[in-house]
Amino acid sequence: MKDKNGMGHLAALFTIVVWGTTFISTKVLLRNFQPVEILIIRFVIGYILLFLAKPGLIRLTDRKQEWVFAAAGLCGICLYYLLENIALTYTLASNVGVIISAAPFFTAILSKIFLKEDGHMRVSFFLGFAVAIVGICMMSFSGSETLKLNPKGDILALAAAFVWACYSVLTKKISGYGYSTIQNTRHMFGYGILFMIPAAVAFDFRLGLSRLADPVNLLNILFLGAGASALCFVTWNMAVQILGAVRTSVYIYIVPVVTIVTSVLILHEKITGTAALGAGLTLAGLILSEGKIEFRKERESAL
Repeated sequence: MKDKNGMGHLAALFTIVVWGTTFISTKVLLRNFQPVEILIIRFVIGYILLFLAKPGLIRLTDRKQEWVFAAAGLCGICLYYLLENIALTYTLASNVGVIISAAPFFTAILSKIFLKEDGHMRVSFFLGFAVAIVGICMMSFSGSETLKLNPKGDILALAAAFVWACYSVLTKKISGYGYSTIQNTRHMFGYGILFMIPAAVAFDFRLGLSRLADPVNLLNILFLGAGASALCFVTWNMAVQILGAVRTSVYIYIVPVVTIVTSVLILHEKITGTAALGAGLTLAGLILSEGKIEFRKERESAL
């Protein structure tokens, strides 16, 4: 059991490290692509790669499961990214970074309501959440940007955090169906891409594959499609299956830390003392939240 939990933690950590670096590729691609174009192309690439890795369609044992897959694709693949990208057009990136970090809190609440787990979170989970949020605020607002509320953008970012929590809970439910994690992820991707079609029309999507003739664009879109989408959604879903939705979701706290470290190493940006202290607090919040979450079922099995 310990080895299995260790694999779950490693999968979650790996996923977050990769996702924390995707801003660089996205920033490069935004010079030639619209956000919705990047989103659709990366997930189409991810879908194709997952199909090649595990060909064949899922034979569902219950047709009602299709609705759960559709909801997961809508929340985690379509709505989350669209809400986050639109939020960035109305509010500061620092605001979005802080607000998105509320996802573990929403995940904890939804898990208790919908996963039928007779469990509760200790005070340390909420203490860890508070410590992590303080740390993330210190990192986000340590530079030239100052806190400035933008209701429309901030509400959209909060909605993005909520739908990601929904995705985490739905993924946990799907993991109990007994299908392959790769096939589960691909099936969700398919629905996510389908739900993106209206957004593609609304935002004037154009394929423009000639833009991928530029090696820089090609390498970055492949990184987003193969690494951040196909591989990382599989490892994230695997972590959720092993650790549960709540314990996996708290790794989201690390994203700003990875982003800062990547900015220093790759973009040669400077890190302030406040940001460094914030990173430390964020990691401390993760440890508090991760180490003290327990469920009665687990305690009963131990007895």
